[in-house]
Amino acid sequence: MKVEYDETDITTCPVAGVQKIVRGKWTMVIIHFLSQSTLRFGELSRKMPQVTQANLTKELRMLEEYGLIHREVYREVPPKVEYSLTEIGVKFLPVIEALGAWAVEYEQLRSK
Repeated sequence: MKVEYDETDITTCPVAGVQKIVRGKWTMVIIHFLSQSTLRFGELSRKMPQVTQANLTKELRMLEEYGLIHREVYREVPPKVEYSLTEIGVKFLPVIEALGAWAVEYEQLRSK
């Protein structure tokens, strides 16, 4: 399916819209981990020790704003918050899988 857009206007380019969503350094890694299971903030943080809590919070908020993840807050003490993929987030998984396959092939070609 070919999407028609004005090639002289970047604001109508569909790739530019996607780039805005996945611009975060850890966006695709977060989506990858959430594709495996629903996770709490601490669980995500342990899976990504090189990411500061502030940056993880920022990226989770951005993904929630764009509708790729769902944040469920449970009213209990201590508070419990879980993150999961939304329907549109799940539909993004083939893109990440394709990028992963490309990355493996790219590294193999570069190492030759």
